[in-house]
Amino acid sequence: MSMSLVCVKDYEREAHRQLPLNALNYYKSGALGEVTVHENKAAMNRWYIRPRFLRDMSKRSLATTVLGHPVSLPFGVAPTAMQRMACPDGECANARAAAKNGTVFTLSTISTSSIEEIATHAPSSLRFFQLYIYKDRDVTARLVKRAEAAGFSALVLTVDAAFFGIRREDMRNKFILPPHLRMENFQDNDKKSTLVNSSAGGSGLKEYVTALFDTSVTWKDIAWLKRITKLPIILKGILTAEDALLGLEAGAAAIWVSNHGGRQVDGVPPSIEALPEVVKAVNGQCEVYVDGGFSEGSDIFKALALGAQMVFLGRPLLWGLTCGGEEGAHNILQILYRELDTIMALSGCATVKDITREMVIRKEYYSKL
Repeated sequence: MSMSLVCVKDYEREAHRQLPLNALNYYKSGALGEVTVHENKAAMNRWYIRPRFLRDMSKRSLATTVLGHPVSLPFGVAPTAMQRMACPDGECANARAAAKNGTVFTLSTISTSSIEEIATHAPSSLRFFQLYIYKDRDVTARLVKRAEAAGFSALVLTVDAAFFGIRREDMRNKFILPPHLRMENFQDNDKKSTLVNSSAGGSGLKEYVTALFDTSVTWKDIAWLKRITKLPIILKGILTAEDALLGLEAGAAAIWVSNHGGRQVDGVPPSIEALPEVVKAVNGQCEVYVDGGFSEGSDIFKALALGAQMVFLGRPLLWGLTCGGEEGAHNILQILYRELDTIMALSGCATVKDITREMVIRKEYYSKL
């Protein structure tokens, strides 16, 4: 089958055919009318690449660093929840695929594989742990200590999801985690591991979040988090210069531009449109990452040109897992590697550092000539 699947869109179509409706709509849906879901992709086409020619492209490298760690690719795996709905090995398969490609894997708090399983099954992986803050702060603190003990290299604090957005598909389906799966990071707490396996009439996940996530979190809580860990803290979900600067003041090691895949507030800017504002505000004081709608090498190239140190992908890896488990996820990363390498070669960029701001321009520029 992989021979006939030659791009992320091919994998997406096949995954849509294979996945049960409950899982498919959870993975693909967004908030309300899903304007932002669609705009995340449409916005990529509002930026044009400005290729430069007659440069020596005989030797090329996609290698870069993330928080000082060398990686082979300038794109990595974003946190997505409950990946064992896509394939039996779920997050473990995804982490192994990331390790095989020399890039970073980010584990979600609400995963169907535990922190320790990832460390055991993908010991060579560079791994980040995505964190939500629970009403019971001891729960959060234990997660942090477990991530440290399991060799994770950074915490990714999601700042845009103390509440979950209204996702109509999940409401229609009365989404629940299938009964044979659990939130594996909470096996010592039956309520936290199984609450999402039932629904009171709407989305079981939204009910889980409403019951357990702390909605009183403020910037001051980052100071609390810094007190209980030595790991660098990445703030994920930033869309404005103002919040980027507050994140820097709070001691963030990196700012991750994200609109949560269009799943929180419908009508916020596409991530690639918010990226330049955040990069300008940060002004080199920390690394900037981005996710949201990236599914082709050209998308990644544009984000790198706009100042992202790293581009993260979520849904494309879910489609890969659905179609082929670890091999499918590996194929997705390889497809994107080949696409980005080709675009770099055809645009005069032998290294990631060569992908500068001058390499992209808004399409409106050409209508003014």
